[in-house]
Amino acid sequence: MQFRITGGNPDAKIWIDNHAEKDGILYFDINMSLVSEQIPKEFKIVFYTPCVDTYSVWSPSIRYERSLKIDWGKQRTSSRLAHWMPLHALVSAKGENRAAVAISDAKTPICLRSGVREEDSTIEWELVFFTTSVMPMKQYKATVRIDMRNIAYCDAIRDIVSWWENECGYAPAYVPEHARLPMNSLWYSFHQQLDVEQIIKECRLSKAIGMDTVIVDDGWQTDDNNRGYQFCGDWEVSSQKFPDIKDFVSRVHETGMKVMLWFSVPYIGVDAKNYTVFQDMLLDEPNKRKKHFALDPRYKAVRDYLIGIYAKAVGEWGFDGLKLDFIDEFVLKGKSLEYDPRRDHQSLENAIDTLMTDVTAALRTINPQVLIEFRQSYVGPAIRKYGNMLRVCDCPNDALINRQDIINLRLTSGSTAVHSDMLMWHPDEPVENAALQMVSVLYGVPQISVKLETLPEAHRKMLAFYLAFWRDHRDTLIDGKLYAENPESAYSIVYAEKSGKAIFTCYTDSRVDCSSYSETIAVNASRHATLLLKGADGKRYQVLDCMGNTIEAGTVNAALCEIEVPLSGMVCVQ
Repeated sequence: MQFRITGGNPDAKIWIDNHAEKDGILYFDINMSLVSEQIPKEFKIVFYTPCVDTYSVWSPSIRYERSLKIDWGKQRTSSRLAHWMPLHALVSAKGENRAAVAISDAKTPICLRSGVREEDSTIEWELVFFTTSVMPMKQYKATVRIDMRNIAYCDAIRDIVSWWENECGYAPAYVPEHARLPMNSLWYSFHQQLDVEQIIKECRLSKAIGMDTVIVDDGWQTDDNNRGYQFCGDWEVSSQKFPDIKDFVSRVHETGMKVMLWFSVPYIGVDAKNYTVFQDMLLDEPNKRKKHFALDPRYKAVRDYLIGIYAKAVGEWGFDGLKLDFIDEFVLKGKSLEYDPRRDHQSLENAIDTLMTDVTAALRTINPQVLIEFRQSYVGPAIRKYGNMLRVCDCPNDALINRQDIINLRLTSGSTAVHSDMLMWHPDEPVENAALQMVSVLYGVPQISVKLETLPEAHRKMLAFYLAFWRDHRDTLIDGKLYAENPESAYSIVYAEKSGKAIFTCYTDSRVDCSSYSETIAVNASRHATLLLKGADGKRYQVLDCMGNTIEAGTVNAALCEIEVPLSGMVCVQ
Protein backbone atom coordinates (compact mmCIF):
# COMPACT_ATOMS: atom_id res chain seq x y z
CA MET A 1 0.00 0.00 0.00
CA GLN A 2 1.43 3.36 -1.05
CA PHE A 3 1.00 6.53 1.04
CA ARG A 4 1.31 10.21 0.13
CA ILE A 5 1.84 12.89 2.80
CA THR A 6 0.91 16.54 2.19
CA GLY A 7 0.62 19.67 4.35
CA GLY A 8 1.97 20.27 7.83
CA ASN A 9 4.27 22.94 9.26
CA PRO A 10 7.08 24.19 6.98
CA ASP A 11 9.76 22.59 9.18
CA ALA A 12 7.78 19.46 10.04
CA LYS A 13 9.12 15.98 9.45
CA ILE A 14 6.19 13.61 8.89
CA TRP A 15 6.75 9.94 8.15
CA ILE A 16 5.18 6.49 8.30
CA ASP A 17 6.86 3.48 9.92
CA ASN A 18 6.26 0.25 11.83
CA HIS A 19 4.27 -1.39 9.06
CA ALA A 20 2.89 -4.60 10.51
CA GLU A 21 0.28 -7.14 9.56
CA LYS A 22 -1.39 -9.17 12.27
CA ASP A 23 -4.23 -11.61 11.68
CA GLY A 24 -4.98 -9.99 8.33
CA ILE A 25 -5.06 -6.43 9.71
CA LEU A 26 -2.55 -3.75 8.64
CA TYR A 27 -1.09 -1.38 11.24
CA PHE A 28 1.24 1.56 10.71
CA ASP A 29 2.37 4.58 12.72
CA ILE A 30 2.02 8.21 11.69
CA ASN A 31 4.85 10.32 13.14
CA MET A 32 5.38 14.08 13.20
CA SER A 33 8.43 15.91 14.52
CA LEU A 34 8.89 19.70 14.78
CA VAL A 35 12.15 21.55 15.50
CA SER A 36 10.50 23.51 18.32
CA GLU A 37 7.18 23.56 20.16
CA GLN A 38 4.62 24.84 17.70
CA ILE A 39 0.92 24.58 17.01
CA PRO A 40 0.82 21.81 14.37
CA LYS A 41 -0.74 22.65 11.06
CA GLU A 42 -3.11 20.32 9.25
CA PHE A 43 -1.50 17.49 7.30
CA LYS A 44 -2.96 14.67 5.24
CA ILE A 45 -2.19 11.01 4.51
CA VAL A 46 -3.58 9.71 1.20
CA PHE A 47 -3.82 6.06 0.13
CA TYR A 48 -6.00 3.88 -2.10
CA THR A 49 -7.94 0.63 -1.79
CA PRO A 50 -9.80 -1.22 -4.58
CA CYS A 51 -13.50 -0.47 -4.98
CA VAL A 52 -14.51 -4.10 -5.48
CA ASP A 53 -17.84 -5.44 -4.19
CA THR A 54 -18.19 -2.20 -2.21
CA TYR A 55 -21.66 -0.76 -1.75
CA SER A 56 -21.89 1.72 1.13
CA VAL A 57 -20.04 3.68 3.81
CA TRP A 58 -20.50 3.08 7.54
CA SER A 59 -19.63 5.47 10.33
CA PRO A 60 -21.63 6.39 13.44
CA SER A 61 -21.51 10.02 12.33
CA ILE A 62 -22.85 9.27 8.82
CA ARG A 63 -26.51 8.96 9.75
CA TYR A 64 -28.55 9.80 6.67
CA GLU A 65 -26.78 9.08 3.38
CA ARG A 66 -24.33 6.18 3.21
CA SER A 67 -23.53 6.19 -0.52
CA LEU A 68 -19.88 5.90 -1.60
CA LYS A 69 -19.66 9.42 -3.15
CA ILE A 70 -16.97 10.66 -5.50
CA ASP A 71 -13.41 11.63 -4.54
CA TRP A 72 -14.01 15.39 -4.91
CA GLY A 73 -17.06 15.20 -2.60
CA LYS A 74 -15.99 12.54 -0.15
CA GLN A 75 -17.90 10.95 2.70
CA ARG A 76 -16.28 12.19 5.89
CA THR A 77 -16.03 11.28 9.55
CA SER A 78 -14.90 14.12 11.80
CA SER A 79 -13.58 13.18 15.22
CA ARG A 80 -12.22 14.75 18.38
CA LEU A 81 -12.56 13.94 22.07
CA ALA A 82 -16.12 15.25 22.44
CA HIS A 83 -17.31 14.55 18.90
CA TRP A 84 -17.78 11.09 17.36
CA MET A 85 -14.77 8.79 16.83
CA PRO A 86 -12.03 8.08 14.24
CA LEU A 87 -13.72 5.11 12.53
CA HIS A 88 -14.78 4.92 8.88
CA ALA A 89 -15.72 1.73 7.02
CA LEU A 90 -16.76 0.43 3.62
CA VAL A 91 -19.37 -2.34 3.38
CA SER A 92 -20.46 -4.76 0.64
CA ALA A 93 -24.07 -5.19 -0.45
CA LYS A 94 -24.20 -8.41 1.62
CA GLY A 95 -22.95 -6.63 4.73
CA GLU A 96 -19.33 -7.79 4.58
CA ASN A 97 -16.40 -5.63 5.59
CA ARG A 98 -14.41 -4.18 2.70
CA ALA A 99 -12.21 -1.70 4.58
CA ALA A 100 -12.57 -0.57 8.18
CA VAL A 101 -10.12 2.23 9.02
CA ALA A 102 -9.56 3.44 12.57
CA ILE A 103 -6.99 5.61 14.37
CA SER A 104 -5.65 5.05 17.88
CA ASP A 105 -5.97 8.73 18.85
CA ALA A 106 -9.56 9.60 19.77
CA LYS A 107 -8.72 13.02 21.26
CA THR A 108 -6.99 14.97 18.50
CA PRO A 109 -9.18 16.66 15.85
CA ILE A 110 -9.01 14.27 12.89
CA CYS A 111 -11.09 13.71 9.75
CA LEU A 112 -11.33 10.44 7.80
CA ARG A 113 -12.58 10.73 4.22
CA SER A 114 -13.31 8.30 1.40
CA GLY A 115 -14.57 8.63 -2.16
CA VAL A 116 -14.52 6.82 -5.49
CA ARG A 117 -11.75 7.84 -7.89
CA GLU A 118 -13.44 7.83 -11.30
CA GLU A 119 -10.23 7.30 -13.27
CA ASP A 120 -9.67 3.76 -11.99
CA SER A 121 -12.56 2.86 -9.62
CA THR A 122 -10.42 2.83 -6.53
CA ILE A 123 -11.31 4.37 -3.18
CA GLU A 124 -9.23 7.42 -2.34
CA TRP A 125 -8.76 7.70 1.41
CA GLU A 126 -7.64 10.81 3.25
CA LEU A 127 -6.64 10.85 6.92
CA VAL A 128 -6.44 14.51 7.94
CA PHE A 129 -4.78 15.39 11.25
CA PHE A 130 -5.13 18.61 13.32
CA THR A 131 -8.28 19.83 11.59
CA THR A 132 -8.70 22.44 14.34
CA SER A 133 -6.14 24.18 16.52
CA VAL A 134 -4.49 22.26 19.35
CA MET A 135 -1.74 23.04 21.86
CA PRO A 136 1.89 23.56 20.79
CA MET A 137 3.94 20.35 20.59
CA LYS A 138 7.20 18.96 19.23
CA GLN A 139 6.21 15.33 18.64
CA TYR A 140 3.07 13.48 17.61
CA LYS A 141 2.36 9.80 16.98
CA ALA A 142 -0.73 7.78 16.19
CA THR A 143 -1.41 4.28 14.90
CA VAL A 144 -3.64 3.61 11.90
CA ARG A 145 -5.49 0.28 11.71
CA ILE A 146 -6.80 -0.95 8.33
CA ASP A 147 -8.98 -4.07 8.36
CA MET A 148 -9.86 -5.50 4.94
CA ARG A 149 -10.85 -8.98 6.09
CA ASN A 150 -13.90 -10.55 4.47
CA ILE A 151 -15.97 -10.71 7.66
CA ALA A 152 -19.30 -9.25 8.75
CA TYR A 153 -18.99 -5.46 9.01
CA CYS A 154 -20.48 -5.64 12.53
CA ASP A 155 -17.62 -7.89 13.63
CA ALA A 156 -15.01 -5.58 12.06
CA ILE A 157 -16.44 -2.63 14.02
CA ARG A 158 -16.55 -4.61 17.27
CA ASP A 159 -12.88 -5.54 16.80
CA ILE A 160 -11.97 -1.84 16.46
CA VAL A 161 -13.82 -1.05 19.70
CA SER A 162 -11.92 -3.86 21.45
CA TRP A 163 -8.63 -2.48 20.07
CA TRP A 164 -9.39 0.98 21.46
CA GLU A 165 -10.27 -0.51 24.85
CA ASN A 166 -7.37 -2.92 25.20
CA GLU A 167 -4.48 -1.42 23.23
CA CYS A 168 -5.10 2.32 22.92
CA GLY A 169 -5.75 3.30 26.55
CA TYR A 170 -9.52 3.84 26.41
CA ALA A 171 -10.70 1.43 29.08
CA PRO A 172 -14.44 2.07 29.60
CA ALA A 173 -16.03 3.12 32.87
CA TYR A 174 -17.79 0.69 35.18
CA VAL A 175 -21.50 0.38 34.35
CA PRO A 176 -23.83 0.25 37.39
CA GLU A 177 -26.87 -2.01 37.17
CA HIS A 178 -29.32 0.91 37.14
CA ALA A 179 -27.67 2.26 33.97
CA ARG A 180 -29.00 -0.90 32.30
CA LEU A 181 -32.64 -0.50 33.37
CA PRO A 182 -35.50 1.50 31.74
CA MET A 183 -35.92 5.14 32.69
CA ASN A 184 -38.53 7.89 32.65
CA SER A 185 -37.05 11.11 31.30
CA LEU A 186 -39.14 14.23 31.87
CA TRP A 187 -37.96 16.36 28.95
CA TYR A 188 -40.61 15.70 26.30
CA SER A 189 -43.39 15.06 28.81
CA PHE A 190 -42.77 18.12 31.02
CA HIS A 191 -40.17 20.31 29.33
CA GLN A 192 -39.40 23.11 31.78
CA GLN A 193 -42.81 23.08 33.47
CA LEU A 194 -41.75 20.89 36.38
CA ASP A 195 -44.03 20.21 39.33
CA VAL A 196 -43.02 18.11 42.33
CA GLU A 197 -46.39 16.45 42.94
CA GLN A 198 -46.87 15.54 39.28
CA ILE A 199 -43.36 14.11 39.08
CA ILE A 200 -43.87 11.98 42.19
CA LYS A 201 -47.15 10.67 40.75
CA GLU A 202 -45.38 9.80 37.49
CA CYS A 203 -42.62 8.05 39.42
CA ARG A 204 -45.12 5.77 41.18
CA LEU A 205 -46.77 4.90 37.87
CA SER A 206 -43.39 4.42 36.17
CA LYS A 207 -42.05 2.09 38.82
CA ALA A 208 -45.20 -0.03 38.63
CA ILE A 209 -44.69 -0.79 34.92
CA GLY A 210 -40.94 -1.37 34.90
CA MET A 211 -38.98 1.89 35.00
CA ASP A 212 -36.34 2.35 37.69
CA THR A 213 -34.91 5.86 37.30
CA VAL A 214 -36.37 9.29 36.58
CA ILE A 215 -34.33 12.03 34.86
CA VAL A 216 -35.18 15.62 35.82
CA ASP A 217 -34.23 17.73 32.81
CA ASP A 218 -33.84 21.43 32.01
CA GLY A 219 -36.03 23.80 34.01
CA TRP A 220 -35.16 22.91 37.60
CA GLN A 221 -32.64 25.79 37.73
CA THR A 222 -34.92 28.61 36.52
CA ASP A 223 -38.40 30.05 37.04
CA ASP A 224 -38.45 30.94 33.33
CA ASN A 225 -40.18 28.39 31.06
CA ASN A 226 -39.34 29.92 27.67
CA ARG A 227 -36.56 27.45 26.82
CA GLY A 228 -33.07 28.63 25.96
CA TYR A 229 -30.05 28.81 28.24
CA GLN A 230 -29.78 32.43 29.33
CA PHE A 231 -30.39 31.45 32.97
CA CYS A 232 -27.87 28.58 33.03
CA GLY A 233 -24.63 28.91 34.95
CA ASP A 234 -25.56 29.50 38.59
CA TRP A 235 -27.23 26.10 38.99
CA GLU A 236 -29.36 27.19 41.91
CA VAL A 237 -32.64 25.37 42.41
CA SER A 238 -35.83 27.19 41.44
CA SER A 239 -37.63 27.55 44.76
CA GLN A 240 -40.95 27.97 42.92
CA LYS A 241 -40.64 24.52 41.36
CA PHE A 242 -38.65 22.69 44.06
CA PRO A 243 -39.15 24.31 47.48
CA ASP A 244 -36.94 21.63 49.08
CA ILE A 245 -34.72 19.75 46.63
CA LYS A 246 -33.46 17.25 49.23
CA ASP A 247 -37.00 16.41 50.24
CA PHE A 248 -37.91 15.95 46.57
CA VAL A 249 -35.05 13.47 46.08
CA SER A 250 -36.10 11.62 49.23
CA ARG A 251 -39.69 11.35 48.00
CA VAL A 252 -38.53 9.96 44.65
CA HIS A 253 -36.47 7.36 46.49
CA GLU A 254 -39.55 6.39 48.49
CA THR A 255 -41.26 5.40 45.23
CA GLY A 256 -38.43 2.92 44.63
CA MET A 257 -36.82 4.94 41.84
CA LYS A 258 -33.40 6.50 41.40
CA VAL A 259 -33.26 10.13 40.24
CA MET A 260 -30.84 11.95 37.92
CA LEU A 261 -30.40 15.68 37.28
CA TRP A 262 -29.63 17.51 34.03
CA PHE A 263 -26.79 20.02 33.59
CA SER A 264 -25.73 21.91 30.50
CA VAL A 265 -21.99 21.60 31.10
CA PRO A 266 -20.51 24.41 28.95
CA TYR A 267 -23.27 27.00 29.04
CA ILE A 268 -23.43 30.16 31.07
CA GLY A 269 -26.22 32.61 30.36
CA VAL A 270 -26.13 36.39 30.39
CA ASP A 271 -28.72 36.45 33.19
CA ALA A 272 -26.67 34.21 35.49
CA LYS A 273 -25.08 35.91 38.48
CA ASN A 274 -21.83 34.10 37.68
CA TYR A 275 -21.68 35.52 34.18
CA THR A 276 -19.66 38.52 35.40
CA VAL A 277 -17.24 36.13 37.14
CA PHE A 278 -16.52 34.09 34.01
CA GLN A 279 -17.17 36.54 31.18
CA ASP A 280 -13.48 36.67 30.29
CA MET A 281 -13.14 32.85 30.43
CA LEU A 282 -15.38 31.96 27.50
CA LEU A 283 -14.81 30.01 24.28
CA ASP A 284 -16.83 32.48 22.23
CA GLU A 285 -16.82 36.26 22.37
CA PRO A 286 -19.67 38.18 24.01
CA ASN A 287 -22.08 39.93 21.66
CA LYS A 288 -25.44 41.54 22.20
CA ARG A 289 -27.39 38.99 20.14
CA LYS A 290 -26.35 35.93 22.12
CA LYS A 291 -27.99 34.95 25.39
CA HIS A 292 -25.58 32.21 26.43
CA PHE A 293 -21.94 31.25 25.89
CA ALA A 294 -19.62 28.28 26.41
CA LEU A 295 -17.19 28.36 29.31
CA ASP A 296 -13.54 27.60 28.58
CA PRO A 297 -12.40 24.52 30.56
CA ARG A 298 -8.74 25.40 29.97
CA TYR A 299 -9.08 27.66 33.03
CA LYS A 300 -8.75 25.82 36.33
CA ALA A 301 -11.28 28.19 37.89
CA VAL A 302 -13.90 27.03 35.40
CA ARG A 303 -13.20 23.34 36.04
CA ASP A 304 -13.18 23.75 39.82
CA TYR A 305 -16.47 25.60 39.70
CA LEU A 306 -18.20 22.95 37.60
CA ILE A 307 -16.83 20.05 39.65
CA GLY A 308 -18.08 21.69 42.83
CA ILE A 309 -21.56 22.16 41.37
CA TYR A 310 -21.87 18.52 40.32
CA ALA A 311 -20.45 17.19 43.57
CA LYS A 312 -23.05 19.24 45.46
CA ALA A 313 -25.91 17.75 43.41
CA VAL A 314 -24.79 14.18 44.15
CA GLY A 315 -23.31 14.63 47.63
CA GLU A 316 -25.51 17.27 49.28
CA TRP A 317 -28.78 16.98 47.37
CA GLY A 318 -28.63 13.20 47.03
CA PHE A 319 -29.08 12.69 43.27
CA ASP A 320 -28.08 9.26 41.99
CA GLY A 321 -26.65 10.51 38.74
CA LEU A 322 -26.22 13.37 36.29
CA LYS A 323 -27.13 13.98 32.68
CA LEU A 324 -24.14 16.01 31.45
CA ASP A 325 -25.21 17.72 28.27
CA PHE A 326 -23.65 19.64 25.35
CA ILE A 327 -19.95 18.94 25.92
CA ASP A 328 -19.58 18.95 22.12
CA GLU A 329 -20.22 22.71 22.39
CA PHE A 330 -16.71 23.16 23.80
CA VAL A 331 -15.32 24.56 20.52
CA LEU A 332 -12.49 27.03 19.94
CA LYS A 333 -13.55 30.26 18.26
CA GLY A 334 -12.87 33.99 18.30
CA LYS A 335 -10.73 35.29 21.13
CA SER A 336 -10.27 31.84 22.63
CA LEU A 337 -7.84 31.07 19.78
CA GLU A 338 -5.43 33.63 21.29
CA TYR A 339 -2.92 32.71 23.98
CA ASP A 340 -3.80 33.46 27.63
CA PRO A 341 -1.18 32.71 30.32
CA ARG A 342 -3.95 32.30 32.94
CA ARG A 343 -4.89 28.95 31.40
CA ASP A 344 -3.24 25.86 32.86
CA HIS A 345 -4.15 23.95 29.67
CA GLN A 346 -3.56 25.30 26.18
CA SER A 347 -5.15 22.27 24.50
CA LEU A 348 -8.96 22.32 24.57
CA GLU A 349 -9.14 18.53 24.14
CA ASN A 350 -6.80 17.97 27.08
CA ALA A 351 -8.81 20.42 29.17
CA ILE A 352 -12.08 18.59 28.42
CA ASP A 353 -10.34 15.32 29.30
CA THR A 354 -9.11 16.75 32.58
CA LEU A 355 -12.52 18.21 33.42
CA MET A 356 -14.40 14.98 32.72
CA THR A 357 -11.80 12.81 34.45
CA ASP A 358 -11.92 14.98 37.58
CA VAL A 359 -15.73 15.23 37.52
CA THR A 360 -16.21 11.48 37.35
CA ALA A 361 -13.54 10.83 39.98
CA ALA A 362 -15.22 13.29 42.37
CA LEU A 363 -18.67 11.83 41.78
CA ARG A 364 -17.55 8.21 42.13
CA THR A 365 -15.84 9.07 45.40
CA ILE A 366 -19.21 10.26 46.69
CA ASN A 367 -21.22 7.43 45.10
CA PRO A 368 -19.42 4.53 43.34
CA GLN A 369 -22.71 3.62 41.61
CA VAL A 370 -23.27 7.12 40.21
CA LEU A 371 -25.03 7.27 36.83
CA ILE A 372 -23.47 9.55 34.20
CA GLU A 373 -25.19 10.10 30.84
CA PHE A 374 -23.74 11.55 27.65
CA ARG A 375 -25.40 11.63 24.22
CA GLN A 376 -24.53 11.80 20.55
CA SER A 377 -22.26 13.20 19.27
CA TYR A 378 -20.02 12.91 22.36
CA VAL A 379 -20.02 9.11 22.40
CA GLY A 380 -16.51 8.00 21.34
CA PRO A 381 -13.95 5.80 23.13
CA ALA A 382 -12.62 8.72 25.19
CA ILE A 383 -16.11 9.57 26.46
CA ARG A 384 -16.67 5.96 27.51
CA LYS A 385 -13.93 6.48 30.12
CA TYR A 386 -16.24 8.91 31.93
CA GLY A 387 -19.85 8.02 31.15
CA ASN A 388 -21.67 4.76 31.77
CA MET A 389 -24.74 5.72 29.70
CA LEU A 390 -24.67 6.89 26.05
CA ARG A 391 -27.93 8.16 24.57
CA VAL A 392 -29.25 8.72 21.07
CA CYS A 393 -29.50 12.41 20.17
CA ASP A 394 -32.91 14.11 20.31
CA CYS A 395 -35.29 12.65 17.72
CA PRO A 396 -38.81 13.11 19.16
CA ASN A 397 -41.40 10.69 17.76
CA ASP A 398 -38.89 9.54 15.14
CA ALA A 399 -38.73 5.75 15.31
CA LEU A 400 -36.52 5.54 12.22
CA ILE A 401 -33.66 7.68 13.57
CA ASN A 402 -33.97 6.15 17.04
CA ARG A 403 -33.65 2.62 15.65
CA GLN A 404 -30.71 3.54 13.42
CA ASP A 405 -28.75 5.36 16.10
CA ILE A 406 -29.39 2.68 18.73
CA ILE A 407 -27.67 0.22 16.40
CA ASN A 408 -24.87 2.68 15.57
CA LEU A 409 -24.19 3.17 19.27
CA ARG A 410 -24.48 -0.51 20.15
CA LEU A 411 -21.86 -1.44 17.55
CA THR A 412 -19.36 1.16 18.83
CA SER A 413 -19.99 1.17 22.61
CA GLY A 414 -18.96 -2.25 23.89
CA SER A 415 -20.39 -2.88 27.36
CA THR A 416 -21.37 0.76 27.98
CA ALA A 417 -25.16 1.10 28.41
CA VAL A 418 -26.73 2.46 25.22
CA HIS A 419 -29.99 4.37 25.70
CA SER A 420 -32.68 5.40 23.28
CA ASP A 421 -33.74 8.96 22.86
CA MET A 422 -36.80 9.53 24.99
CA LEU A 423 -39.85 7.82 23.52
CA MET A 424 -42.93 9.93 22.93
CA TRP A 425 -45.93 9.79 20.61
CA HIS A 426 -49.28 11.44 20.01
CA PRO A 427 -52.10 10.10 22.20
CA ASP A 428 -54.33 9.65 19.13
CA GLU A 429 -51.89 7.18 17.54
CA PRO A 430 -53.26 3.68 16.95
CA VAL A 431 -51.65 1.54 19.63
CA GLU A 432 -49.72 -0.50 17.03
CA ASN A 433 -48.11 2.70 15.72
CA ALA A 434 -47.29 3.91 19.21
CA ALA A 435 -45.68 0.52 19.89
CA LEU A 436 -43.28 1.09 16.99
CA GLN A 437 -41.47 3.59 19.22
CA MET A 438 -40.65 0.75 21.64
CA VAL A 439 -40.03 -1.84 18.93
CA SER A 440 -37.46 0.44 17.31
CA VAL A 441 -35.23 0.63 20.40
CA LEU A 442 -35.33 -2.92 21.75
CA TYR A 443 -31.54 -3.31 21.46
CA GLY A 444 -30.86 -0.39 23.78
CA VAL A 445 -32.16 0.71 27.18
CA PRO A 446 -35.54 2.44 26.71
CA GLN A 447 -36.10 5.95 28.01
CA ILE A 448 -39.78 6.93 28.13
CA SER A 449 -41.11 10.50 28.03
CA VAL A 450 -44.91 10.39 27.98
CA LYS A 451 -47.17 11.31 30.89
CA LEU A 452 -48.45 7.95 32.08
CA GLU A 453 -51.36 9.49 33.98
CA THR A 454 -52.96 10.78 30.76
CA LEU A 455 -51.89 7.92 28.47
CA PRO A 456 -54.78 6.04 26.78
CA GLU A 457 -55.43 2.69 28.45
CA ALA A 458 -54.38 0.65 25.39
CA HIS A 459 -51.11 2.60 25.17
CA ARG A 460 -50.42 2.02 28.86
CA LYS A 461 -51.06 -1.70 28.47
CA MET A 462 -48.77 -1.82 25.43
CA LEU A 463 -46.00 0.02 27.24
CA ALA A 464 -46.27 -2.22 30.30
CA PHE A 465 -46.12 -5.33 28.08
CA TYR A 466 -43.08 -4.19 26.12
CA LEU A 467 -41.19 -3.02 29.20
CA ALA A 468 -41.84 -6.42 30.80
CA PHE A 469 -40.78 -8.17 27.57
CA TRP A 470 -37.61 -6.08 27.44
CA ARG A 471 -36.71 -6.85 31.04
CA ASP A 472 -37.40 -10.57 30.59
CA HIS A 473 -35.12 -10.75 27.54
CA ARG A 474 -32.56 -8.01 28.19
CA ASP A 475 -29.73 -10.53 28.57
CA THR A 476 -30.18 -11.27 24.86
CA LEU A 477 -31.27 -7.81 23.71
CA ILE A 478 -28.45 -5.76 25.24
CA ASP A 479 -25.81 -8.37 26.13
CA GLY A 480 -26.18 -10.65 23.10
CA LYS A 481 -24.10 -10.44 19.95
CA LEU A 482 -25.76 -7.93 17.65
CA TYR A 483 -26.09 -8.06 13.87
CA ALA A 484 -27.80 -5.48 11.68
CA GLU A 485 -28.36 -6.06 7.97
CA ASN A 486 -28.46 -3.43 5.21
CA PRO A 487 -26.99 -0.44 7.04
CA GLU A 488 -27.43 1.65 3.87
CA SER A 489 -31.21 1.24 4.37
CA ALA A 490 -31.26 2.15 8.08
CA TYR A 491 -31.13 -1.60 8.88
CA SER A 492 -33.72 -3.89 7.33
CA ILE A 493 -33.54 -6.55 10.03
CA VAL A 494 -31.67 -6.60 13.33
CA TYR A 495 -31.07 -9.50 15.66
CA ALA A 496 -29.23 -10.31 18.87
CA GLU A 497 -28.20 -13.83 19.78
CA LYS A 498 -27.03 -15.42 23.00
CA SER A 499 -26.99 -18.94 24.45
CA GLY A 500 -29.08 -20.50 21.69
CA LYS A 501 -31.73 -17.75 21.68
CA ALA A 502 -32.21 -15.02 19.10
CA ILE A 503 -34.51 -12.00 18.99
CA PHE A 504 -35.13 -10.55 15.52
CA THR A 505 -36.81 -7.26 14.69
CA CYS A 506 -38.07 -7.09 11.12
CA TYR A 507 -38.12 -3.45 9.96
CA THR A 508 -38.39 -3.87 6.20
CA ASP A 509 -37.35 -7.51 5.73
CA SER A 510 -39.84 -10.21 6.76
CA ARG A 511 -37.67 -13.35 6.56
CA VAL A 512 -36.41 -14.92 9.79
CA ASP A 513 -34.02 -17.87 9.94
CA CYS A 514 -34.80 -19.93 13.06
CA SER A 515 -32.65 -22.91 12.15
CA SER A 516 -29.67 -22.10 14.40
CA TYR A 517 -31.59 -21.38 17.60
CA SER A 518 -33.53 -23.35 20.21
CA GLU A 519 -35.68 -20.27 20.82
CA THR A 520 -36.48 -17.51 18.33
CA ILE A 521 -38.59 -14.39 18.81
CA ALA A 522 -39.41 -12.29 15.75
CA VAL A 523 -40.98 -8.84 16.20
CA ASN A 524 -42.85 -7.39 13.24
CA ALA A 525 -41.95 -3.71 12.83
CA SER A 526 -42.63 -3.83 9.09
CA ARG A 527 -45.75 -3.12 7.07
CA HIS A 528 -45.91 -6.76 6.00
CA ALA A 529 -48.90 -8.64 7.43
CA THR A 530 -46.85 -11.85 7.69
CA LEU A 531 -43.39 -13.03 8.68
CA LEU A 532 -41.66 -15.85 6.82
CA LEU A 533 -40.05 -18.42 9.14
CA LYS A 534 -37.26 -20.66 7.88
CA GLY A 535 -35.99 -23.76 9.68
CA ALA A 536 -38.78 -23.86 12.28
CA ASP A 537 -40.47 -27.05 10.99
CA GLY A 538 -41.97 -29.05 13.89
CA LYS A 539 -41.52 -26.27 16.46
CA ARG A 540 -44.31 -24.69 18.48
CA TYR A 541 -45.16 -21.05 17.85
CA GLN A 542 -47.25 -18.37 19.55
CA VAL A 543 -48.32 -15.04 18.06
CA LEU A 544 -48.81 -12.03 20.37
CA ASP A 545 -50.12 -8.56 19.58
CA CYS A 546 -48.44 -5.38 20.83
CA MET A 547 -50.27 -5.56 24.16
CA GLY A 548 -49.24 -9.14 24.84
CA ASN A 549 -52.52 -10.82 23.92
CA THR A 550 -52.22 -14.28 22.33
CA ILE A 551 -53.70 -14.27 18.84
CA GLU A 552 -52.70 -17.68 17.57
CA ALA A 553 -50.67 -20.72 18.60
CA GLY A 554 -49.75 -23.94 16.86
CA THR A 555 -46.98 -26.01 15.30
CA VAL A 556 -44.93 -24.98 12.28
CA ASN A 557 -45.54 -27.58 9.59
CA ALA A 558 -43.20 -26.55 6.80
CA ALA A 559 -39.53 -25.76 6.27
CA LEU A 560 -40.61 -22.33 5.00
CA CYS A 561 -43.73 -21.10 6.78
CA GLU A 562 -45.65 -17.82 6.50
CA ILE A 563 -47.23 -16.69 9.78
CA GLU A 564 -49.60 -13.76 10.21
CA VAL A 565 -48.14 -11.33 12.77
CA PRO A 566 -49.76 -7.92 13.40
CA LEU A 567 -47.80 -4.67 13.32
CA SER A 568 -45.67 -4.36 16.48
CA GLY A 569 -46.64 -7.89 17.45
CA MET A 570 -44.35 -10.91 17.63
CA VAL A 571 -44.09 -14.62 17.02
CA CYS A 572 -42.30 -16.79 19.58
CA VAL A 573 -40.88 -20.10 18.30
CA GLN A 574 -39.53 -23.00 20.41
